Amino acid sequence: MQPFDLVVRNVRVVRHDQAEPAALDIGVRDGRVARLAPSIDAAEATTVVDGGGKLAFPGVVDAHQHWGIYHPLAQDTGTESRACAQGGVTSAINYIRTGQYYLNRGGPYGEFFPEVRATTDHRSFVDYAFHVAPMTAEHIDEIPDLVRDHGVTSFKIFMFYGGHGLHGRSADQSSFLMIPPDARYDYAHFEFVMRGVQAARERFPELADEISLSLHCETAEIMSAYTRMVEQEGTLTGLAAYSASRPPHSEGLAVSIAAYLAHETGLPTINLLHLSSAKAVDAAIRMAQAFPHVDFRREVTIGHLLADIDTAYGLGGKVNPPLRPREDVEALWAHLLDGQLDWVVSDHACCRAEVKFGEPDDDIFVAKSGFGGAEYLLPGLISEGTKRGLSYARVAELTSWAPARRFGLASKGAIAEGLDADLCLVDADHTWTVRADESLSAQDYTPFEGMELTARVTDTFLRGEQILRDGTVVGQPRGRYLSRPTRP
Repeated sequence: MQPFDLVVRNVRVVRHDQAEPAALDIGVRDGRVARLAPSIDAAEATTVVDGGGKLAFPGVVDAHQHWGIYHPLAQDTGTESRACAQGGVTSAINYIRTGQYYLNRGGPYGEFFPEVRATTDHRSFVDYAFHVAPMTAEHIDEIPDLVRDHGVTSFKIFMFYGGHGLHGRSADQSSFLMIPPDARYDYAHFEFVMRGVQAARERFPELADEISLSLHCETAEIMSAYTRMVEQEGTLTGLAAYSASRPPHSEGLAVSIAAYLAHETGLPTINLLHLSSAKAVDAAIRMAQAFPHVDFRREVTIGHLLADIDTAYGLGGKVNPPLRPREDVEALWAHLLDGQLDWVVSDHACCRAEVKFGEPDDDIFVAKSGFGGAEYLLPGLISEGTKRGLSYARVAELTSWAPARRFGLASKGAIAEGLDADLCLVDADHTWTVRADESLSAQDYTPFEGMELTARVTDTFLRGEQILRDGTVVGQPRGRYLSRPTRP
């Protein structure tokens, strides 16, 4: 028999469809899991790693990241993929668009996306893909080309961009979005994007279930009005002020509009991103009941599960949608434990301090939105989830299996024979305190600073190659662009 390239011994394998971890060895050949068995002879392997009884989780499929949003894309690909490896993330799906930030240019995706591919090639320590946002009518026409030529099967709408700036004030579409002066980024455009995505599903019927549209659901008009109110009243500051300026019912209304447009356009594959509040999830559940023919998926971030407006470390916790009061955090956990949320992501957007904070540096409304967190996604979910009765199997489903299946990564998502040998070893009895200076991200602060976690990723393997050993990234970047769908 052909020898294994790698055998990982003495681990407890976590699987989304098994109630308890199983004591198994993992045999890897040609980048795939070739055998799972209680005992594999070490003599059959080129390399043997002793897992020391740790949990072996499937490599995390982090379906929401933003490489290149605040720093050069090439730079972020290198540094932030290291942070991914540190947290057990082996596949990172990034949102990308034309306009200000990212590559800071407009134009057709036929020119833009090859530049994205070239900029990231051979720089990532983990596998990666992109969700693409059609910002203009021309981009909608390019959706079939993106599917056919680049394996892009997921798309995005930012529902508030047309009338509210990324950080809270600017509403100048033409300069921020870099769209033609006569173009509008509004509900009509959102409808036409949906029609374009549905047309692609019909054009590529074999991919229909894997072609989907994600929406950032907030309502510009409500946020603009509430921002003025909060600033004029002046009684709230910091993260509390930002949450009040983008109230939860703004999310709920946007979810409702998105749902009806999906119904109107016949697009059944809708992902509702980073739901942050009880009202947002309530609206999402109501819309699923109203439109049962639409396959809604509901996403939540680890930031919204771990931090609130009072416990986050400073204004570095500014993000869209905002961190919320503790009652919303508890509501998210209740829905997660009830099986009403589909996956957990990091929404990783590295934003170094010199970029993050404006003048004055204590004004929440001039700070940039977003922060990193891929390195805390799996440890944070295990740590907090264990206290609340969340099983390891459910953690594996939320962080790997469910997003892999939705986004066309059939070769990822589980430790199973025939799938990519993406996995990480987790010490579930390691209590540690989050410190930004211990992160491999280029970001020099974290809103999770000082939080105590009880699980830590020690080792990460990408297609059977070790990329993290005892908490240290090893080897050269070997991440690949994932042209979707991938197949076992």
